[in-house]
Amino acid sequence: MGKLRGFIEYDRKTEKNIPVYKRLKNFKEFTIKPDDKELEKQGSRCMDCGVPFCHSGCPLGNLIPDFNDAVHRRSWKEALNILHSTNNFPEFTGRLCPAPCESACVLGLVSPPVSIEMIEKYIVERGFSEGWIKANKPKKRTGKKIAVVGSGPAGLAAAQQLNFAGHKVVVYERDEKIGGLLRYGIPDFKLEKSIIDRRVNILIEEGITFITSTEIGKDISINELYKNNDVVLLCGGATIKRDLPIPGFDAVGIIQAMDFLKNQNEIIDNKKTMIPGLNANDKNVIVIGGGDTGSDCIGTSNRQGAKSVVNFEILPKPPKERSLENPWPYWPFTLKSSSSHEEGSNRNWSILTKEFIKDDSGKLTGLKTVKVEWEKSINERPKLIEIEGSEKVWPCDLVLLALGFTGPEKNILQKLKLKMDSSNKPKTNEYKTNDSKVFAAGDIRRGQSLIVWAISEGREAAYKIDEFLMGSSNLPTKTKGDLPLVK
Repeated sequence: MGKLRGFIEYDRKTEKNIPVYKRLKNFKEFTIKPDDKELEKQGSRCMDCGVPFCHSGCPLGNLIPDFNDAVHRRSWKEALNILHSTNNFPEFTGRLCPAPCESACVLGLVSPPVSIEMIEKYIVERGFSEGWIKANKPKKRTGKKIAVVGSGPAGLAAAQQLNFAGHKVVVYERDEKIGGLLRYGIPDFKLEKSIIDRRVNILIEEGITFITSTEIGKDISINELYKNNDVVLLCGGATIKRDLPIPGFDAVGIIQAMDFLKNQNEIIDNKKTMIPGLNANDKNVIVIGGGDTGSDCIGTSNRQGAKSVVNFEILPKPPKERSLENPWPYWPFTLKSSSSHEEGSNRNWSILTKEFIKDDSGKLTGLKTVKVEWEKSINERPKLIEIEGSEKVWPCDLVLLALGFTGPEKNILQKLKLKMDSSNKPKTNEYKTNDSKVFAAGDIRRGQSLIVWAISEGREAAYKIDEFLMGSSNLPTKTKGDLPLVK
């Protein structure tokens, strides 16, 4: 513990943001870096708990008290080594993770928790600015060849770990650039794509090969990939979008959130042109779905110049504080407002969309809703009850469906004759499918989840693959050793 009374002497501080009227003029990141002295104070708030729950709350098992103490002592390079020992890409999680570690922070029982995510972000940014983060090439090669399908965070993490072990790794991506949903699903105001490119360049220097604009099953047959590699690791994600099949669903102006977000990201990153039907400019926009993707749609719509933005969520409005049914250290189901919500949106809870309204030409003009309530019974799932007389028509020109995903695409899985569960995910045992040469990790294996879980899955799958190929593995797991990226 660096400072005995740090958690008493210092209040929690988080990043400040550029004012809304300024940041809405562009898609750039808008957080303001605290000075190093303030970051060191925030590290000093860590209590060095007898039983720290923070890294239990973290899917990666990050050694949070250790890097907090190093920051407190101004030993930033040591902090970077500690952070990188469990997390390949803290520059991603430091920006995008909802920070379950902070929800499990013991200090959070009596005071605001330690600003773990902010500290993590600026440890790695300090590492890049100082030139400490360099390619770590393997000392020898094993002669084993591994194909990784999908370049999202799970695929990237697995590729780096397997490359460390000395295997030859080739990552296949069907889009034009590397990153998966990091690149095409996350708006630039949350993650500028140069941050991805910076890390990918290091991975290339370490010896990983990336092949883009190549879809397995179309441009390259899965049988060819299977035959030419010792292992195939599937990290393609859960990409089947959930629809809303109600009357009027075929109206022009109803858009899937990922199509909307991807188009805007490609405009910035790939210099593509705006698809007119995906432009929120001067439109009354309704976003259906209250999660992170819905929030991203709100922020993007406002930056595109939407006339108004309304947000629907079918669930009740969460409480501001934990309920008795939701105790610490579990993830708190409490009211959360993102920076996008603060930029302008009319949020509505307990509301169900019943019908899309269109004109004679098939163009969307509005939608009908009804208010709902959730009836709870002991030992039964809550029942959705529509409130009589609560119907309402909402004029709108553009509806964005941010309803999540139902599972992975089946094409590759079927061609490999893999066993699947009821959600079309491949059945696995320690990341291995029923075919011993085929492994799976990330959303394709566990369903739609967090970036921090994807990185964890990639790391754990890499360990199992290395063990499968070599008989044993020196790669780190959550309970075994570390592999520093900084010398």
